[in-house]
Amino acid sequence: MVAKKMNPEIKYPRRELLRAFLHQLSRLAFWLLADVEILGRENIPKDEPFLVVGNHFSFIDPVCLVRIFSWRLDFVGGAEMPHAPNWVKSIPKLWGYYPLYRGTGARDSLRAAERVLKAGGILAIFPEGGNWAEVLRPARPGTAYLASQTGVRILPIGLDGLNDMLPPKWGKRPQVRFKIGEPFGPLKAEGRGRERRRQLDALGDEIMQKIAALLPPEKRGSYSDNPEIRAAAKEFEAYPWDADLEEDVVGEVH
Repeated sequence: MVAKKMNPEIKYPRRELLRAFLHQLSRLAFWLLADVEILGRENIPKDEPFLVVGNHFSFIDPVCLVRIFSWRLDFVGGAEMPHAPNWVKSIPKLWGYYPLYRGTGARDSLRAAERVLKAGGILAIFPEGGNWAEVLRPARPGTAYLASQTGVRILPIGLDGLNDMLPPKWGKRPQVRFKIGEPFGPLKAEGRGRERRRQLDALGDEIMQKIAALLPPEKRGSYSDNPEIRAAAKEFEAYPWDADLEEDVVGEVH
């Protein structure tokens, strides 16, 4: 069982007052801009650390998780947000998150993320590693790596309708649905080298299948039961950043 006491190597939780304000601000923003439905709140674990995973179709996906969870939530995410306007980029920086620099080992951020979970915290990550499509794509290995290293349970969330929110359509609020699945795990990858990487990829697929089950059938992409949808999603599967760089077997990018 993961220890629930605070780890002296990391200050957690962080920025309680600012995060509480941003959480309330996100509630107001979603109330103004969308008709929000949150399903599955009863599935959120209590009194234990856990890893939140969700699909990444929109640059405002992190704001959705701020809306759902409290100030205890920490993030791992890309240091650069190429599809987000400047005002959106400021939110993660105000909230505080652990940046992953594409094309680097990201060791410091991954280790900090491990410490959050070992301190009894809640950590969010988008396994696809970017929001370049509106259908589900294969996971990058970092999420499976964190799950395996920490032994915490995983909470999947399906986020739907966010790309209809912006720009605002005054007088008509689009339907937005956050569907929270049942927690699962713990997951474990063992071995070394290519065998460990193979196991991490298999765990990543398992995580994405859990997310796919929470999305409308036409959004499940590479994890759809429909072969035509899977075939159409193929063009989005390749990671569009640092495509020529290789990843090591613990899920870090070089």
